[in-house]
Order: sequence, then C-alpha cells, then structure tokens
Amino acid sequence: MNHPVYETEVDLKTYQMQKLNELLVFVNGFNEFYKEKFKGIQFPITSIDDLKRLPFTTKKELAEDQILYPPYGRNHSYPEDSYIRYHQTSGTTGRPLKVLDTTTSWDWWSDCWVEVLKSAGVTKSDRAYLAFSFGPFIGFWAAHEAVQKLGCLTIPGGSMSSEERLYSMLTNNATVLFCTPSYALHLAEVAEKLGLNIKDSTIQKIITAGEPGGSVPSTRAQIEKLWGAKLYDHVGMTEMGAYGYSCQEQKGLHVNEAQFIVEVINPDTLEHVAPGEQGELVLTNLGRFGYPMIRYRTNDSVIYQPKICNCGNSFLFLPGGIIGRTDDMVVIRGVNIYPSSLEAIIREFDSIKEFRIVYYTEHEMNQVKIQIEGPEEVIPTLSQLLRERVGLRIDVEKVQDNSLERFTMKARRIIDNRKLAVKP
Repeated sequence: MNHPVYETEVDLKTYQMQKLNELLVFVNGFNEFYKEKFKGIQFPITSIDDLKRLPFTTKKELAEDQILYPPYGRNHSYPEDSYIRYHQTSGTTGRPLKVLDTTTSWDWWSDCWVEVLKSAGVTKSDRAYLAFSFGPFIGFWAAHEAVQKLGCLTIPGGSMSSEERLYSMLTNNATVLFCTPSYALHLAEVAEKLGLNIKDSTIQKIITAGEPGGSVPSTRAQIEKLWGAKLYDHVGMTEMGAYGYSCQEQKGLHVNEAQFIVEVINPDTLEHVAPGEQGELVLTNLGRFGYPMIRYRTNDSVIYQPKICNCGNSFLFLPGGIIGRTDDMVVIRGVNIYPSSLEAIIREFDSIKEFRIVYYTEHEMNQVKIQIEGPEEVIPTLSQLLRERVGLRIDVEKVQDNSLERFTMKARRIIDNRKLAVKP
C-alpha cells in the first residue's frame, strides 16, 4: 500500500478522509458511472459523516450498466488498454459482473491480501499450496500474488484432481493450504479414502475464502480436527477487494480500515445501526481507482463491535464474521433462516459428510428440510437441536452416501422448490 496507516502521523479517520477525497475528486472527473451518480454533489467533502449524502451502489446497478454499456460498463475509470487483469463474479446471485484491474489496482489487491497473511502468521518460511482452479472467479488469484510478495514458495494446484492435489501438497511439504471451507472438508474425506494421514502432515495453517464456513465455529472446529491445523478466515468480493480477515483469537473478522471505509445500515430504513445491532455491511474501497466502489451494499449481514480485539488489532471487528447474506435469508413459518445458521448446527456432527438444504411448499406453506450423508442415528439429535436453536421443526432426511455434490469452489447446497405467492 502506498501510504499505510502506521507510517502516517494522522489518526485513522483523518487518513480515511484524505484517501476518500482523493478518490471522490478522481471519479468525479474520470469515472462515467460515478460522475452520473454524483451529479450535483460538491467535492471534496468535509467529514466522514458527509459520506451519508452520497448514494449507495448496488450490484444490480452495476450489472444493468454492463448491459447498457457492454462489455464492461462505465465503472472502469481508464481506457480498456490500461487494464491487465480480468475477473468475474461467481454468478450465484444473478448475472456475473465483469471486473478489470490495472497494474496499480491489482497491486493494491495483493497488498490487501498481504494483511490477511500477516494476521494468520504466514512468513517467508512457509510453503503455500493453492488448491484453486484459477478460472475467471477471483478466488485466490490475489493470494497467489501476495504469498510471492512475502517470499513464500508458491505451489499452484490448478487443473489437478483432489487426489493429485493431496499428493502434491504432502510431497512438497506445504505448510499453508488455501481453499474454500467446503473443499477443505472434501479433501479430508478424499484423504481418508486414500489412507493419507493429513492430521500429522506439514500443513499448519488453512486460509479459507468464498463461504462463511471459515467463521462458523463448528465448521472451523471440524476442519481443524481433521487437518490438525489452525484455520483462518478471509472475506472479500470481486467487485470490492480483500477487505477482512480473522486473527489468532478466531472470534470474528477484522475489516482493513486502512483501505476500506465501513458502514453498517438497517437494510429497510438505510440508517446506520448501533454497535451490537445486526445490519447490512456497506463498504467503500480507497485504493482501487481503476474500479472504484463507493458505498457498496454488500448484502452481507454483520454485527460490528468498536472495542479493540484481544489480539491488539484496532480495526473494526465483526464478531462471528459474516452472519449471512440478506439475499440468502428465507422466512419459513415466520422464522428468519440463514443457511449459515443451519450449517453451524449440522457441522457439530463429525459423522455428517455432506448436507443440502431444501426449501419447498406443502399445503400452501413454505417448508425447509435438511438432507444429510450420515448415519441414521444422528437424525433425532440433529432434529432436536434444529428445533431448539432455530425455533422451527425441520425434517432431516438421510440420503445415499456420495449422492450429494462436492465443491472445489463456492458451495451451492440450497435447492429452492418453493411455489410463489404462498404463506411464508
């Protein structure tokens, strides 16, 4: 990063204000998307509170803009020949966004990832194994750059089968594994079938991304038990950047406030919520001039805590990480359900190898059931826990072993068979 907070003599808010105004003045002159959005607004602004005067940015807006101005839309501030990286969103919640980065913006991306690595205790002595397909999804592309910046030996696992990846990381004495939480569990399942002892391997740390499971205590505990390694979570978005990471305390996520301004709003009133209240995370990135994102509604539900974490990091803390996505929340018989809250309960059972959530309609009422690959005898206990903690009777159904899909990237464990216009 060009001007890290710890090298300046100003406080964090003053630093953020300086960087924000640099960005706002720039986009008002060179970015057609934001120039239109900010029409009539005077810059620079005088305080962080003035940020509230600026309109929000949504993924829907960006997607529509790319339809109107194909192929990349107007939120790319520079001519196309200035860009050197292409990525796109996974498309799990709609039309994929196409995102380009300049050399400077890509360097900023990898610098943000360096902070993730430092918080996990990764050093140049580590050997990083990236179990990642290296397609257009951002995934661990920036992590690949960051581990090289730290001076680590980088071992790519693209285009390999799970078996080949396991043998590669073990024979090369990898110490840090990068993958999604779902894939860490799947690799452990494959290792068991192959008779490979991963628990006593050289893997000491696992850094996850792409899903909330890395911050779900039961999922994290299961992965750590299987691998004999410590798990660190990371959170980022193709359109935003690598904005958050866990620490040695493993109780939530820190937001990198040196490079991102954080707001947490009530998604209905759009007003800021108080500390300890659940709301939607809104972010502004400060160093990605080639693809800026100002007051971006992430659709992620979080709770923020202003007090300093025991690890000593003074950046804003999100206890429990990402609670769930607002667009993933489903109301079943009057109860708000997040898939991550169901996963937290299911992953308490080591014998459950995989699961799926099915929403459906019965007698004009929306319902939910859980399908599991696991022993019959866990069903009564799991059903009881779901009822006690979710406040809803949820059927649990055993399915044939190895019948549910396994995932190398973002898991898609939800089947939605609900009919429209029925009682929630």
